[in-house]
Amino acid sequence: MKKQLMKGNEAIVKSAILAGCRAFYGYPITPASEIAEAAAEFMPKTGGVYVQAESEVAAINMLYGAASAGVRAMTASSGPGISLMQEGISYMAGAELPCVIADITRGGPGLGNIAAEQSDYHQVVKGGGHGNYRTIVLAPHSVQEMADLTALAFDLADRYRNPVVLMADGFIGQMMEPVEFPQFATPPHLPAWAVAGTAASRPNLITSLHLDCDELEKHNRDLEAKYKVAEQREARAEEWSTGDAEIVLVGYGIVGRILKAVTAEARAAGLKVGVLRPITLYPFPKVQFQRLAFNARLFVVVEMSNGQMLEDVKLALNGSRPVEFLNRMGGNVPSHEEVLRFVHELARREGLEPAMERKTLEEERMANV
Repeated sequence: MKKQLMKGNEAIVKSAILAGCRAFYGYPITPASEIAEAAAEFMPKTGGVYVQAESEVAAINMLYGAASAGVRAMTASSGPGISLMQEGISYMAGAELPCVIADITRGGPGLGNIAAEQSDYHQVVKGGGHGNYRTIVLAPHSVQEMADLTALAFDLADRYRNPVVLMADGFIGQMMEPVEFPQFATPPHLPAWAVAGTAASRPNLITSLHLDCDELEKHNRDLEAKYKVAEQREARAEEWSTGDAEIVLVGYGIVGRILKAVTAEARAAGLKVGVLRPITLYPFPKVQFQRLAFNARLFVVVEMSNGQMLEDVKLALNGSRPVEFLNRMGGNVPSHEEVLRFVHELARREGLEPAMERKTLEEERMANV
């Protein structure tokens, strides 16, 4: 198929339709509004349903209903709207209902601003609602990945009967790039557990309510076992120039792209730098971190938040290697120049700069004595 030039937000909707999604319920919010706009245009053309709900609370509960009927369904929002959806997301996880939620992140807390940030990490990755549950979280770093990971999100949602969040910063949602879509997928069969309004599905019950304490504990144990399977099978990350890397840069979303540019320049200067970009924020790609720690001297986490992913990196490494941190917030983006400068400073401190550079620095120091 020919590539199409489009925004990341639009790519989500087209990919969702190709993956068999036939229902969208949402409420517009910058920088995610184009998702609702595209869904309003394309969903009805494919026999699907688009509903602009009166609020994000209404949207997530409409999604609960559609998912209960076995329909592939989705919603989209940004930080403040995702906050309002947390109770419904907890209900859906507790009722084991598959759905896809696109979170195009903006600055926070509160209303914050409409610039790109990554501060939704905790509420999305750690489960911002009540109870013992997790959502699978995918983090694209290009418009092509917005399409690819949306299709994957629907498959994972069905596979684990669980909400899946596509978490992209505002840059990835708003930027335009060429995208290639797969062939139209065959809509999935109606699942056996669905409440489909048929005689066969009449005994089915979709609920997250378990009044007996032992029954609820067993349900939580079952959910826990399901999440452990996902952790073993679904963790994904991209490695870039990590074969001999002594300094491993870690970032997701738009930051991952910046880190690749930094790595190319650092390599040209003789520094052994690589990039580890988490694609699944949950399950977190712990194994890749642990493997790279055998050769790497240190890890550098770069985030557009106050260090929310930093905690997971430190847990994955379990003290085996030092972890440095560089961040920007409020909608500011770490520039290529400041990250590169930070890497050079760390390399000098750790004695990792090339011998020629060390000699030059020593000559400069002696000349200034």
